[in-house]
Amino acid sequence: MKVNLNKLAILLFGAMLMLAACGTSSNTPKEEGQNQGGSQQEENQNENENKNEEPAQKFKIGVTQIVEHDSLNAAFDGFKKAIEDAGLDVEWDVQNALGEPNNNPTIATNLVNAGVDLIFANSTPSAQSVASETQDIPIVFTSVTDAVGAELVESMEKPGGNVTGTIDNHPDAIPNTMKFLKEELDAKKVGMVFNSGEQNSRAQVDTAKKAAEELGITVVEASVSTSAEVKQATESLLGQVDSLYIITDNTVVSALDSVVDVANSNKLPLMVGEFDSVRNGGLGAYGFEYYDIGYEAGQMAVKILKDGVKPADIPAQVPQNLKLVMNKETAETIGLEIKDEWKAELE
Repeated sequence: MKVNLNKLAILLFGAMLMLAACGTSSNTPKEEGQNQGGSQQEENQNENENKNEEPAQKFKIGVTQIVEHDSLNAAFDGFKKAIEDAGLDVEWDVQNALGEPNNNPTIATNLVNAGVDLIFANSTPSAQSVASETQDIPIVFTSVTDAVGAELVESMEKPGGNVTGTIDNHPDAIPNTMKFLKEELDAKKVGMVFNSGEQNSRAQVDTAKKAAEELGITVVEASVSTSAEVKQATESLLGQVDSLYIITDNTVVSALDSVVDVANSNKLPLMVGEFDSVRNGGLGAYGFEYYDIGYEAGQMAVKILKDGVKPADIPAQVPQNLKLVMNKETAETIGLEIKDEWKAELE
């Protein structure tokens, strides 16, 4: 019996040793807890890293515009919509020269000193002023007729420097308008009121005169320097012309109602340079929507701000989808019957 008890004691001792060995397994509750704690620590670290992520970058865009009128305002609306659609966080610094060219240099200096990330220049004189003020801040323009002639870009395909944008001059718009005046309205002498101090306007009038010469019609000029002179200049053409053509001249378009009044009172067909002027009483235009060229300019700005593309590497663009539109009410006022093929009204 004693011997059996000793054997039993030995067996019990061996079993205890085996249990102790099992207690040193790598799957002990303590080590499992340690592993769980390590995972939690990693999760907390990831959360802290997410909290420390930098917020989305905020940009400051300066805006310079020569004057208030529907076309330029529509271009700015299109520009802002492109920025909004891209999801950019933007602070705007908007300045308007109120039709006074002498205000442009001051505006340009203000925007540069404000440290903006990009400047949107809405018109030729606005773009020229900021381009002469800075070679470092990116500039995107629109509502410019001759970007190369205005010395804003080296070429449309390769702008060079810090400036690019969209022009408001489709190469077929003016020739088509002069041809329409000749062939459809039987015009022989066309009056043009414009600001000769605007390079944008001088270039268009020269193009119109060239097209008119080829068609055998005459252009009679009337020059203004401010919008207050527009009505008198238009009236000075009475008796000398049988029709009027107002190009995309900011000074004249800002006072278009006075031109419309003179034209309608004297039963003169008034062709214009863009759709907003048709909406505001012009007879018709070969044109495009300024909102669209503003939107395209905004897309360029997004490439510059968001993607880091340089203006020099973004080709300047011409308007798309040129078409003829007519104002039926104006036609009735001057006693003109609109033909079906003239696409009688704006959409």
